[in-house]
Amino acid sequence: MGRRQASTVGLGARGWARLRQGSWTRRSTPADAPLSQHRLFVMPTGFGLAWAGLVLILFLFGINYQNNLAYGLAFWLFAIALVALVRGWRNLLGVRLAIVPEGEAFAGGEARLAVRLAAARDRRALAVCLGRRLGRRAGRHAGGRREVVDLVDGEASLTLGWPVEERGERPLPRLRLESDWPLGLVRALAWIESDETLLVYPRPGAESASAPRQPRETTRSAGAAPREAQDFAGLRRYVPGDTPSRLAWKQWSRTGVLATKHFTEPPASPPWLDYAAASGDTETRLSWLCAQVLAYHRRGEPFGLRLPGLTLAPAGGPFQRRRALEALARFSAPASRDTVQGKAPGVDAGEEGA
Repeated sequence: MGRRQASTVGLGARGWARLRQGSWTRRSTPADAPLSQHRLFVMPTGFGLAWAGLVLILFLFGINYQNNLAYGLAFWLFAIALVALVRGWRNLLGVRLAIVPEGEAFAGGEARLAVRLAAARDRRALAVCLGRRLGRRAGRHAGGRREVVDLVDGEASLTLGWPVEERGERPLPRLRLESDWPLGLVRALAWIESDETLLVYPRPGAESASAPRQPRETTRSAGAAPREAQDFAGLRRYVPGDTPSRLAWKQWSRTGVLATKHFTEPPASPPWLDYAAASGDTETRLSWLCAQVLAYHRRGEPFGLRLPGLTLAPAGGPFQRRRALEALARFSAPASRDTVQGKAPGVDAGEEGA
């Protein structure tokens, strides 16, 4: 009985989600498409409702006292409201809005969305909002962003901050375009939805600014490295203080010029950033690896990356950084049999019996 109830609840939730998605699809306008009259909505503001109440009171006052002045004032205010409604509706009609991600985004941070607006003529006080609250409260709400622009010569651009909490391929948020111009009596609004996605990188660890270097096989001091770990680079003129063991005595016996042997260390193999070498859960490991990738790139050092099912050969530069961050963002931890059965990963039957 419990399973049947759970399946019924699951089907109901999925059906409600599909219904809401279909409703938003019918109400939303695709990005970079002009707003049509079928996707443009008008609703009264608080000031507009008070205005309508005043018109109604004046109209009832005129009926009760047969006052022509009250009649005239009521119809005059009603005509102003109708003009404001039409002007506000036309202020949004035909506007095109495009959304483009700007720069990189890390989980727990804020992505930047470049928004471009265009229309055939100038428009006034267009507000682009991110969040569910309407009106000016959207800008004060913790989860909302609101920017107001005027279209000069039919064009305008702005940048919105979009908080992102999880890594991976994320669809761009649905934006709301609204305006209460000219008098604030009504609010014309429309929803804009983009098909583009944004790749969110993992949250960098706390030690991203000073990631520890991996130990090298050789050191840079000439005296500390053994002779076998060094390559002969040539001779240079003797300088007082050079190690006697490095003096070229045979060269001195033939030419009479005292020289010193010069050795160079062979290049150390680039370090590997290994998923298996990190500790913690999946997100903790990816966070540590992300911090290491940023640190090695900042120091200009090459590195390699090993993930389950993926290996990036050691390299350096912006291309290697981008490849590594994209691999970390798209990484999906393989589900082990122990995890499926409810046991902790890495614990076998012998350990359980112990």
